[in-house]
Amino acid sequence: MNNQTLQQLRSRMDDLNIKLLDLLSERAAIGRQIGEIKQSEGLPLHDPARENEMLDRLAARNAGPLEEKAIRHLFQEIFKATLEVQQPKKKPLLVSRKSKREDTVIRIGNTEIGGADSVLVAGPCSVESLEQVMEVAAALKKAGVPVIRGGAFKPRTSPYDFQGLGFEGLKLLKEAADEYGLQTISEIVTPAHLEEAAKYVDIIQIGARNMQNFELLKAAGDMRKPVLLKRGLAATMDEFLHAAEYIVSRGNSQVMLIERGIRTYEKWTRNTLDISAVPLLKQMSHLPVLVDVSHSTGRKEIMAPCAKAALAAGADGIMVEVHPNPAAALSDADQQLNLGEFAEFIREVKSSGVYRQSAPTV
Repeated sequence: MNNQTLQQLRSRMDDLNIKLLDLLSERAAIGRQIGEIKQSEGLPLHDPARENEMLDRLAARNAGPLEEKAIRHLFQEIFKATLEVQQPKKKPLLVSRKSKREDTVIRIGNTEIGGADSVLVAGPCSVESLEQVMEVAAALKKAGVPVIRGGAFKPRTSPYDFQGLGFEGLKLLKEAADEYGLQTISEIVTPAHLEEAAKYVDIIQIGARNMQNFELLKAAGDMRKPVLLKRGLAATMDEFLHAAEYIVSRGNSQVMLIERGIRTYEKWTRNTLDISAVPLLKQMSHLPVLVDVSHSTGRKEIMAPCAKAALAAGADGIMVEVHPNPAAALSDADQQLNLGEFAEFIREVKSSGVYRQSAPTV
């Protein structure tokens, strides 16, 4: 007898569940219509005063067996679900895999970034003289590194530190690159400099401190020049991708992302290399992903292992700083490789099983 009664009660409960579902669906449909009217009238979707009024009315009507607290909680969840239905559907970010499944490949001269092969970018932290960048460019050419980096506008922590040579530095970088058939990359810090800088720079770098300089991002998006966007010192992945979206949304799809380490409590390295960022960015975005092992570690002896780890995690390329005489460098002296260390770094990285190279090095 008890089993029969139990089955009857369960059957009634199942029927009520179906009725509740139908009523909830009907309520959500009405809620969506209300939301459309509110949006057309410019009214806020959420009305806290009306929500509290309805909760009070329902609590007063409650005759048990559910307690008032339970009634309020249940209907708050229903109100919340209805509000979510009312929200306009967000389009996926242009930089996301939902918008584009295949990888973006950026071509600069004969170099592809984001393609089948790994890419190396190297050069001094700052352009200091023609002799300096010529010596580095010769070393890069010998090592088969196609892109030379060099800072001409240097946003430094202290206003008394070396700030770079400005456009003169870009001209020197370009002269050395042309001499050895390399592509150039340098950081630009203000929208006003972009047009002039484009004469000398093949890839515009937006540095970590400027990752959320929205006017600079928009101005870079208005250009048709490849952009290397560095992750901010404490930026989340979501903030990083939205910064890239600023550029891509303006029509410039030639954007590369670079993980350069984030600020943590750790003191053994200059920053903390967030290696997990590489597979996450590759999973969530179609843009090429590089890793800067100089700024992320600040320690020469671990740059090669970290570069190999980054490539193993799926990075499309590595950036490293090199200087003919690091001890005399005007910026970041401790983290720049000398030419001998650079040659060993290249040998170790290229000989690893994670370095992708489909054609022999020229």
